[in-house]
Order: sequence, then C-alpha cells, then structure tokens
Amino acid sequence: MIFVTGGTGLVGSHLLLNLTEEDTPITAIYRSESRLDKVRQLFRYYLGENAENHFQKIKWEKADIMDIPRLNDLMDNHHYVYHCAAIVSFARRDFNKLIQINRYGTANVVNACLHHNVKKLCYVSSTAAVGNKDVPENELVNESGSWVLTDETSGYSISKYSAEKEVWRGIEEGLNAVIVNPSIVFGAGDWNESSLVIFNTIRKGLRFYSPGANAFVDARDVASIMISLMESEISNERFLCVSENTSFKKVFTLIANQLNKKPPRYPVSPILLAIAWRIAVFWSVITFSSPTITKSSATSAFKTIKYSNKKLRDALDYNFISLEESINNAIQGRIG
Repeated sequence: MIFVTGGTGLVGSHLLLNLTEEDTPITAIYRSESRLDKVRQLFRYYLGENAENHFQKIKWEKADIMDIPRLNDLMDNHHYVYHCAAIVSFARRDFNKLIQINRYGTANVVNACLHHNVKKLCYVSSTAAVGNKDVPENELVNESGSWVLTDETSGYSISKYSAEKEVWRGIEEGLNAVIVNPSIVFGAGDWNESSLVIFNTIRKGLRFYSPGANAFVDARDVASIMISLMESEISNERFLCVSENTSFKKVFTLIANQLNKKPPRYPVSPILLAIAWRIAVFWSVITFSSPTITKSSATSAFKTIKYSNKKLRDALDYNFISLEESINNAIQGRIG
C-alpha cells in the first residue's frame, strides 16, 4: 500500500495521476475540499472520461502532518510513503510556519515511517536545500554542494534544508529513503499557486524581466522519477531533479509567445526591484495579504544558478521533457 502527503499540490497531484495507472491501494491526505476539486480537474485534463475511475482509486483522508496521532493511524499497514507536503513562501513573516510544516512536519512523517517499518520513503525537497557555496558561475551545482547559512538565505531554503536533515536522521535510524530536489516546477495546475503564478503575471502583461537564471523541470518528470527511484534498489541518496538551466528572460519570453502576449523587453534594475519588494511588503502588512515580491525572491531574481542532472541521468537513464513542451502543457492544462 502507498501513502501520499501533499497529494493536492502540483507535484503530488501529478504523482497520484501516475500511481493510479496501477491497482496498488493508495491513501492520500488532504486539508480542504476545494483542493480535491482541483485534483479532479487535473485528472480530467489528462484522462478525460477515465478521470473519475482513476480518482476513485485513491482513498482520500482529511488530515494534517502536524497531527501525530492521526498521521500514525492513517499510515498503519502502508509500505511506501511519498512525502510531498510543504509550504512554499519567501515572506519573512511566514518563517515560523515554514519551520513548523516543512521541518517538524517532515520529522513527524519520518518518525511515523520508522514506527511502522515502511519499506521506503521518497521525500520531495528542493534545489533551495542544495548548497552552492564557492561554485563558480560557469560550473553546475551538484548534490554534494556545501549549504551555508548567510544573510541572504531564505526562510524557505532553511526549512527545506532542515527537513532534509530529518530524513537523513531517519536514515541513520534505519529508514530506507530517497530524496529528490526539484528545481522550479512547471505543469498543469492552478495559475494562482506556486511557480505557476508567473503564467498569470505574464498573461496580464509583464514589461520587465529579471537578469538572473535558474533551473526548471516538468511536474510529470518529477512524478515519474519519484516512482522510478522508489521501485529501484537505490536508497539513501539525493538527486537533483532538473531539466534545463535557462535565463529568466528566455523563460518569460517563451511563456509570453505561447500566450500571444508581448514578451518583457526591459531588464529590471536592482534599485527598481528593491523599491518594488519594499512596497509589496508594506502593502501586504496593511492588507493582511502575502507580499507578491519579497527581499529573498528579489535577490534570487538576480542570481545565475545552474544545476547538474548528471547523477539522476546516470542512475535512471532518464530523458526530460523539454522546457517548451512543459510551458505548453502548463498553458493547456490551466485549472481553477
């Protein structure tokens, strides 16, 4: 039996889509009915009239990874656990929530896995938890990079790095586990959530682009890789999950072209972006909303970070979906 946390998120919903191709019993936990409806929409996009048959293969249980007794009860008799649940935020005021859910929630999942002697855990981390200290700009960051806390380190990065430490602690205590570190994930889903927000922003019109670069990957690739790693003999390893390293300008232009919108033409300056994130934070305070731009996200926009997928390609002989196809799928599969 398979147990999934975070099954209503971008990666988790694509994972469940793949898992329902087989008849292995699946339990997935969720927190709100509206999130379940979005998973149904995603299944309909990919599967059409067969969507409900696949959706009904999943035993949905309303639960929270912070509820330890409930988590332990639900995980009983499950052999494989996919832990996808997490909060993504770069707002400073969300730091405590990030630590609670991402670190201590992961600790709860790890402890439950140890208690129930599960056969294997797959944890979805992030490239934000991979160190890039002292890596020259023309070289690729790999899984062995040194993670160092600095004044520029985001709360999200701290929380995911701390969560990975909980998984490694579980491994030291006898847990069989693998970790995947996806980069920026694109896929069919709600454009008001996670990395898909950029599609909405460009759809409404975006004149400026940030001069940095990062790595991107398709949610379908992440899901397939997770299952392949779980079905393999590979254990106690982490893998960067990256399709392409690309400049933000190129990504924004590809999205704009496929949306028939004007691509952004002007590079944003550090001064302009600094003003923008301060205004966004101020506005969030007086409106009790989340800031659209934060200091951490602004800093990241100017960085050029490139990641290696060699370890994963060597281990699985995997071919990634192209960035163009990933963007097209995210546009065609917009839900919500």
